[in-house]
Amino acid sequence: MSVSELLELDATDLAQVLRAGDASPSDVLDATLDAAAHVGEPVGAFTVLTPDLARTQALAAGSALVAARRAGTVGTLPPFLGVPCPVKDLTMVAGVAMRAGSAAIEPFLAPHDDGVVTLLRRAGTVMVGKTTTPELGLPCYTEPDVGPTARTPWDLARSAGGSSGGAAAAVAARVVPVAHGSDGGGSLRIPASACGLVGLKPSRGLVSPGPYGVDGAGLATHGVLTRSVRDTAAFLDVLARPQPGDTFTAPGAGSASYLAATATPPARVRVGLLLEPVISAGAPVHPACADAARAAAALLAEAGHDVVEVAPPFGAERWDAFAALWSVGALQAPVPPDREHLLVPLTRWLREQGRAVTGLEHATALAGVQQLTREVAAAWAGVDVVLSPTLAQPPALVGSQRLDDDPAADFAAQTAFTPWTSVWNLTGRPAVSLPLGEAEVADPGHARRTVPVGIMLGGDHGDDALLLALAAQLEQAAPWSGRRPVLLP
Repeated sequence: MSVSELLELDATDLAQVLRAGDASPSDVLDATLDAAAHVGEPVGAFTVLTPDLARTQALAAGSALVAARRAGTVGTLPPFLGVPCPVKDLTMVAGVAMRAGSAAIEPFLAPHDDGVVTLLRRAGTVMVGKTTTPELGLPCYTEPDVGPTARTPWDLARSAGGSSGGAAAAVAARVVPVAHGSDGGGSLRIPASACGLVGLKPSRGLVSPGPYGVDGAGLATHGVLTRSVRDTAAFLDVLARPQPGDTFTAPGAGSASYLAATATPPARVRVGLLLEPVISAGAPVHPACADAARAAAALLAEAGHDVVEVAPPFGAERWDAFAALWSVGALQAPVPPDREHLLVPLTRWLREQGRAVTGLEHATALAGVQQLTREVAAAWAGVDVVLSPTLAQPPALVGSQRLDDDPAADFAAQTAFTPWTSVWNLTGRPAVSLPLGEAEVADPGHARRTVPVGIMLGGDHGDDALLLALAAQLEQAAPWSGRRPVLLP
């Protein structure tokens, strides 16, 4: 196969090509590293490439494939043997430098693989590099002081989103078919919307942070960014593995086949259409974002599902519990006191807010989140899934969201941009962003660009399989695989 044909494949098809011997893992790695230099660099995808590690893994994968084809045992191989998959630079890969997007943290060689990296290795993936993240993964844009700005390949003047911005840029620019990411307030779904990808935030407790990480307040989880629903489902099968001592668990963890769920149309469900912002009352919603959600609702209705409108499950002021937990979480980052001044203004402001939270206020915030979770369950008890826009606006212009002179305004603008995503982190429920919409926007030179707009489906805790089945149904009804970013020939 040609290089361009290899890079267009999703991870599932690429794995099949490698198993058939139509290309070798080394061929794929060569194409990937070349694309990382020529396409990944303009979109700010990587903090560091790891060609030596990747070459070692690719050669081992190639030998295993040759031996398995000779022995007739290809079916026993890891599912994604030889498929490139970079890791977000908030997650440790043994022996690879990590900085978490911060000038306040000296780069250090990770002492071990985090648990999700171990699972990705076992699945056969090739670790080609670490992807760009904003400082400590805190904002919804990826513009770190110590790395490149992550840009959507649909319009290089616009942000790839955050905090898994580099991961999304790499997948959307066809450098890799899949990339690891994480989501604590929308950090998989935000860049999925900005870059025209699939991004699933799994149910709380489905993807373990162990054995080294902990859940804390239970807001964040690992996942992947892909170009197809089947890849997202197949990688959830890889990552949904419990670890001893997990604080949270989800139904089906380690046993269900999420890929199999995408092959069968779901039974008739009741869909709640939510167009009103939740966490930022009165936040302006771009017509293209609302239209994309309405169009998705129409597709689901045509497929035989019932669609009703639903209201926000709680008032915007109730979201303050999340803000308290978010600021305390920022304060927990191990930043040496003598390097605090090297943090970006937003991080310093969040940490100041965290210092102001008393023990009682933190305990009250945790209880408030648990109460909100019950209220959401009651408010949306009449529907099986909730459909909304992923974001209130199309991808933002680079620099328009990072407001160093006024971090409080920066944070407020982020909530207005993402008025739905963190609801699913607060409640621990799964949510997936799908690239079903488009918007026409003007770049700084006044040229008109068509950029992607995501829609989001959220479900009950543990209903990840249902969401993926509905997502596959929408993908079949309105395929997006033929859309190509403007950066690509």
